[in-house]
This record gives sequence, C-alpha cells and structure tokens, in this order.
Amino acid sequence: MLCVVATPHPPPDPLGSRLTIGFKTTPIDVDWSTLDEIWHAAAELEVFDAGWMADHLSNTRLERGGQSWESWTLLTALARRVPGKWLGQAVLANTFRHPAVLAKAATVMDQLTGGRFIVGLGAGWHAGEHDAFGIELPPIGERIDRLESAVAVLRALFSDAARGEPGVTLDDPFYPLRGAVNDPPPASSHGPPIWLGGQKRRGIALAARDASGWLLPGDRSGDVDYLADRRDALARALEAVGRDPSGFTIAGQVSCGETAADRREAVTAARAMVRAGARHVILGFKPGLGPAMLRAIATQVAEPLGATAAG
Repeated sequence: MLCVVATPHPPPDPLGSRLTIGFKTTPIDVDWSTLDEIWHAAAELEVFDAGWMADHLSNTRLERGGQSWESWTLLTALARRVPGKWLGQAVLANTFRHPAVLAKAATVMDQLTGGRFIVGLGAGWHAGEHDAFGIELPPIGERIDRLESAVAVLRALFSDAARGEPGVTLDDPFYPLRGAVNDPPPASSHGPPIWLGGQKRRGIALAARDASGWLLPGDRSGDVDYLADRRDALARALEAVGRDPSGFTIAGQVSCGETAADRREAVTAARAMVRAGARHVILGFKPGLGPAMLRAIATQVAEPLGATAAG
C-alpha cells in the first residue's frame, strides 16, 4: 500500500481571481417548495456566482430542537436548479460526518457541478443538536485535532494517488486510511477546493497550510473589524508557510435582513468587507422570505456591490 504525503500546499483557489458574490439559505424554518422556488429563481440571476447552504440538524436559534432539513442531501437536491454556479456549505460540521464519507460525497458533488463545488468545513459547535441526536461534541481542542485530521483525509482522497490502486494510506488517530481508493475520482484535477471556518490560532494556521480559502462565520455576519483582524492573522500564517496570498480566498458573510433599509446597510457592509480583503461575499437571508427576497437582494445589494468592484 502507498503512503501518501499531501502536497505542500493546495493549488490556487479557482474562485479567487476576482470579486465573486454568493447567496446563502439556511435549512431552518422553511418548507421544501419555498427553498426549491428560491434556488430555481437563482438560476436566472447572473449576479450570483455561487449558492451556499448552512449545515444544521435543528434550529440553532433555539437551545434544543426546532425545524431544520439535513443540509447535504438538501444541497444535492437543489444543485440542478443552478447550473453553472459554484456550490458550497458554509460550513459543514466535521462532527456530523466521517471525512472519508464526506470526501466520497464531495466527489459526487464535484462531478454533478462540473468541478464547481467547495467543501466548506468547520469543527462543529451547537451543543443542543449534538446532544439531541447522540453525536459526540468533544472539547474544542479535540475538535480542532479532528478538523486537522479531516482535512488531511480529504486532501489524501482528492489526490491523484487515490484515483486507483494501491490507493492511499494515512496513519491518523481519528480517521486512518488503509489503501483507500476514491474511484470514480473528482472531476477537478485536485478535487474540490477546501475552505475552512476555524477562527483562532490553530484554525487560522490550518487554513493557511491546507485550505484554499477561509470563511467568516455566520454569527459574525457584517463584522468588518473582525474580518480585518482575521485577514491580518491569515496573512501572517500564509507568510509563515510560504504561500502566495493571491491564491487564497477570504470570504465575508453579510445578512441582508428583511427591509429595504436592511439591504442598504448590507451594501455598505459588503463594500467594507471587500475593502478589507474579502474576494467572495456571501449574502444571507431567511429562506422563509421566499424568492421575491432573493430577487430584491440581487438588485439592491449584489448588483451595486458588483458595480462598485467593477468600477
């Protein structure tokens, strides 16, 4: 069996050569038909380069319980509504899925989208949904250990060596591989880009070393000062490992609220995030507001943001 050592750095992020804009729905408090209508409407909105989905098993606005769809299956079902757009989760909880199974599922999505799929991954955090479903939520130190291991598994299974026998072997305390083959392989040559959601020292170092991008967390939507602080930390971490920051994407998130005034504030925040270094901006909203809200965000937030960048 072949023991694979990951390449020193991932390739430059394919989405990072210009400012791109995504929309984001959550799987929470929404019926299937409304989500389907939103994503169907998104196909006609050329201002959006990407569609994103949050990953939860219950309503995270509550301590326990509440309505939520399972996001991986949901995003797969919606993918054909938006041909030609990038897709991703912001972010998957590493605690929910074994990374080898995640790699196989991401390979399906990579094929389905023609190489336009991003694996957004974080350590997991909401205690109530873990406890309710009997899913272990280790202390944060171990969660970061597991996140580091998960990224190593993803990179190994996306590698050329995993495309056929003898496969890849990875000695790991959490997720060992023993001659694992990822066949059929991803459509893209290096597998889907990996964007990480770690926020502190180890998470930032992991993103700089092994990811193609970094995502501002949803609970920091619109927080330009925080994004700028993490940008500086990422710049130092990228320099420490000898990576060119121009090949690494920083993604900001902005909540667009419910009113026209909210959307005006969202434009201001999104523009500030671009000035602070974001090259992808994710515009989020409550999916229960339906496709009309997505169209309003397209014309009142995404188009002015794109025009600013073009100018």
